[in-house]
Amino acid sequence: MAKLKYLFLCSFFIGSITHLVSAAPAADISNSSKATLLIRAADRSPYPVPKYITGKFCEHLGSNIYHGMDAQILRNPTLAGYPFGTGPVSPDGVTGFLFDRKEIAKRIRRQAQRIGWPKEEIEGVFQAYEDGLACFWARRGKRDDVKVSPDVGKYGQRAQRIELTAPGQGITQWTYLPLRRIRQYEFELIARSPNLKSLTVTLTAPDSNTPCSKATITGLSENWKKFKGTLKVASHLPTDTAYKFALTANAPGQFVVERIMLLPADHINGADPELIRLFREYRLPILRWPGGNFVSSYHWEDGIGPCEKRPTLPNYVWGGLETNQFGTDEFIAYCRAVGCEPMICVNAGSGTPAEAARWIQYCNGDVDTPMGALRAANGHPKPYNVRYWEVGNELYGRRWQCYWTTASGYVDRYKNFAKAMSAADPTIKLYACGRPAINDSLWNDMLIKDTAPLLKATTDHILIGGRIPSDTDPFDVYRDFMAVPEILEDKWSALEQKMKDAGIKDPRLAITELQLFGRITEPSDANAPVRLTRKNFVTSATFAEALYDIMIYHAAIRTAPFVEMVTHSATVNHGGGLKKRRQRVFANPCHYAQAMFADFVGATPVDMDLKSPREQAPLILSALKRVTSPHTYDSINALAAITSDETLLISIVHRGTKGPIQLAISIEGFDAGRQAELRTLSADKPWAQNTFDEPERIKPSISFANIRNNMLTLDVQPYTFMRIQIPRASRR
Repeated sequence: MAKLKYLFLCSFFIGSITHLVSAAPAADISNSSKATLLIRAADRSPYPVPKYITGKFCEHLGSNIYHGMDAQILRNPTLAGYPFGTGPVSPDGVTGFLFDRKEIAKRIRRQAQRIGWPKEEIEGVFQAYEDGLACFWARRGKRDDVKVSPDVGKYGQRAQRIELTAPGQGITQWTYLPLRRIRQYEFELIARSPNLKSLTVTLTAPDSNTPCSKATITGLSENWKKFKGTLKVASHLPTDTAYKFALTANAPGQFVVERIMLLPADHINGADPELIRLFREYRLPILRWPGGNFVSSYHWEDGIGPCEKRPTLPNYVWGGLETNQFGTDEFIAYCRAVGCEPMICVNAGSGTPAEAARWIQYCNGDVDTPMGALRAANGHPKPYNVRYWEVGNELYGRRWQCYWTTASGYVDRYKNFAKAMSAADPTIKLYACGRPAINDSLWNDMLIKDTAPLLKATTDHILIGGRIPSDTDPFDVYRDFMAVPEILEDKWSALEQKMKDAGIKDPRLAITELQLFGRITEPSDANAPVRLTRKNFVTSATFAEALYDIMIYHAAIRTAPFVEMVTHSATVNHGGGLKKRRQRVFANPCHYAQAMFADFVGATPVDMDLKSPREQAPLILSALKRVTSPHTYDSINALAAITSDETLLISIVHRGTKGPIQLAISIEGFDAGRQAELRTLSADKPWAQNTFDEPERIKPSISFANIRNNMLTLDVQPYTFMRIQIPRASRR
């Protein structure tokens, strides 16, 4: 079969699409507004679209997991000392932490405002922090009446002591609640007191001094005890505003608390049910965790067992806290709730091969193994059967990856890790940490040469973009990104051949991180005008990410069977995908596009012939400058495939910038039905995006077009992704 040529046309606009019927596909495309696509449906690839092509990645970074995938609402729920990261890292790749009080004050004030603290109360948050109260908590009562000091909890972690002079005093925190979805909340706390018998938990609506919901917990004593209860917010109270959560005493005295959790009553094993639902609807096939850079300093045994016994530690990569409330068991439960496969990336930075082997045994070992028995003791007797394991993350990352290494150093690490991990479970599939394929590198060459045939599969991270001067034309940035997928396709083909030449049979590649990744910097000339701003810069939140991701899928499928997996960055708040802000969830354009493309999984690609107007990449991205000379590409990019029920699917992207294109589609070897369903995602500009205020500005629309004589003509706007579904004609 001839090499498949796939067209991905993405029409991104608000409004309806004009569907024209033509007697024959246009043959002449010298006019820049016309393109033709011939689909040879009988000429089928031997390789179906990979099962894991539309996967996702999650990491302990920002609000990706905590205050993202996780349902727990309060900030700093373990009342820990809060470490603010500085950004610059040590020579070993470990982040620094702030000690400058003025800078810490700025961070606290900024984050408190984000959380929902009223402006007039934010200063009290910083003052309480300075006095010894856990960060993001404040006094309920005057400073002289409520004394706060650090203490030690039952299991040796930081706890909080509060001394009170009157009833109703304590600690408090403003927070948003998912009241649009649920009105009942569950709280849990661990506390003790030398002289108080009870505490009260309350929620107070804004502009009120009277709690709208409260629960009294009794049985407080000198010994540590866990307390649970519920709070309910009446249906008439407002939704999109912050509420004050408070823990107070009913008499003068003192108490010590080490953990305060607040969850919506509809949580699923501690996870946000709205995100679970969206990922199920997305048909998420695989989820990679726990990093990302985070994993290179993560020790998995900190994240198992009873949650209150798990240590709260600094996040040594990104700053902030790692409470270890979301560990291996929670990750597996999340995957089971979504219905996807888990993929675990092990710590090959500060971790050891033995530690990785124990992790595999914990996940996959029978109950008669030491780690399998520990898993069973933690409430999970059945093995998890995690099959996909990645040996480290970006360990070539000098000065950004904890315990980074050299090319030869990673060869040594990979051999040791692979040996230990395979011994723990010979049935698992290992993925080595490859360096980005867009650049030819000693890292990949040495990995392939010195670990074959032990090496079976490697990885690529597509985080291309780098520093872009602010005097750059925003459309030039977009045009460059649109050229990346086919350049990568050539690089992947070259990588596959290198692996085969080294004696690796049936080599495979997984794209385990993917997103637009540029950053605006100072202009290239001090006198140059600023043309590139945050408002017109294409990022992972913009529509350009949707087009980019779909074309990466197309390119990956064209390498079949080499690229077998893509785990896009990321699930929520970090990178593309979903956004969760003030407990409201909305989708970035790429989430819709990826969900639309999920229909292609398992379908059989077919041959195509595309003739399209072309555009030129200006090569302003440093990564492209290094690897290609002047580069042009088709404005239309496409893929076609036949499903198991003999439905023809066509994926179309219009990545051009020069206006609408009349696309004439002709189908051979397939008796098409009379009507095509068109599911379309489009925008008026490549940097358009959904926002908190306009969460559905960009979303898919459905329309239909008539087919005559196996031919279909469409007017496709720029910045469009379209998935066309054509049933086979019914036979009488």
